[in-house]
Amino acid sequence: MNPKSAALWLLEQEARSLIARLARLKPFALVTPMVPAATVPPAAQTAMENQLLRGRRELHGRIGEFIGWLRGPSGRGASPAEAQQRIVFLKLRFNAVLSQFHIFADVLTQRSEHEMGVWIAGLDDFAADALALEGGYYQPPPVVCYVDRGHGGAIRRARTRLPGGDPSPLAIIRIPHERMIGSGIASSLVHETGHQAAELLGLINPFRMVLQAMQKVRQDSALAWRLWDRWISEILADFWGVAKVGIASTLGLISLVSLPRAFVFRIDTQDPHPAPWIRVKLSCAMGRALYPHPQWDALASLWELLYPKTGLDEKTQTVLARLETGIPEFVQLLVNFRPKALGGKSLMEVMPLAERQPARLAALYQAWARSPAQLRTAPPALVFAAIGQAKADGTISPETESKLLADLLSYWAMRSALDTTAICATQPRMRLAGPPPRLKREFSMTLQ
Repeated sequence: MNPKSAALWLLEQEARSLIARLARLKPFALVTPMVPAATVPPAAQTAMENQLLRGRRELHGRIGEFIGWLRGPSGRGASPAEAQQRIVFLKLRFNAVLSQFHIFADVLTQRSEHEMGVWIAGLDDFAADALALEGGYYQPPPVVCYVDRGHGGAIRRARTRLPGGDPSPLAIIRIPHERMIGSGIASSLVHETGHQAAELLGLINPFRMVLQAMQKVRQDSALAWRLWDRWISEILADFWGVAKVGIASTLGLISLVSLPRAFVFRIDTQDPHPAPWIRVKLSCAMGRALYPHPQWDALASLWELLYPKTGLDEKTQTVLARLETGIPEFVQLLVNFRPKALGGKSLMEVMPLAERQPARLAALYQAWARSPAQLRTAPPALVFAAIGQAKADGTISPETESKLLADLLSYWAMRSALDTTAICATQPRMRLAGPPPRLKREFSMTLQ
């Protein structure tokens, strides 16, 4: 065999090897064991399976076309370098499909862990409730959670790009393990759903135009308005958290950003996150605007005791002072912002504020303490808000909080699993003459 023929033969072997390895990627429904209560919502499971199925099928077709080209007159007449360039791109796409598989696998593999898998499934219910917004302003995508090491949460929003460029069919929220299980988990989870909601409502760019206009009007404090502009994505997510779970959001934020002083006071114009010190003060101000109550001033004063501004350099003190002075005006602009997607209503007007006033939450918790069964019928976000308020009021111990939330997450997961089973049980069983076309194509890969 001459060198050119040997090179083309080697590339064909590599292409066929890609097909063989691709066929080893089975649907998650065949490879991920978990108890029924720990399963992901059906819409999310379907979205993940379909995304991977499309990716495998498309790649399988492209590899087949490459082999056909390689065996045809065009391929035989091509140089080994040209053939190598073609297969390199196929291998890049192969690795992108694998990356997508492992992104979804992160969500599913923990579901087989005892207790943890069921708790995570309960978080799926909480996340769906936190993302929901009455009024039909958007159609929420499927949302699933998983737990990982690290500090703070993260979200891969629906419709953002997966490896390889495909849009994600669902939202995936990463929860820090250190928050399992306490009310602080609400702060991380609802903050991340706020990122998805801001995207669905198209909030960021229109509000940035408001902030940029303020830079021209308030030239004496233009730096502060530029920083609000830089940080607005994270601020909107914090607003969503306070609006959905009240003081639980701010308490969780304090826990998250309780870092060495150098980090708490650091003002990084390249970081989309506000400086932690001002971020907590801003969260208290948003809570005060949405739910007027002395607790917000008390919490802001407590934060100042934990991190006094004494000893800071003059430049940092000046910037913090300008930001702090501008918080009331900034918060009023934010809560009264009327994006096009809300049809003339402001952000504050579409939030469930009446049932999340501190006195109302305290009363709800007291009623639930007398009749715990009522907790199970309440929306998860409202439950976390009430428990967070009880924590702020000192009427629930950390031990009771952890046990109560673990029980509730398990119950929500079990309820969703039973509801899904009940729905499936009402559908007539279909007998097929053969496998559905999609599955037939999927498994035919192994025969080629």
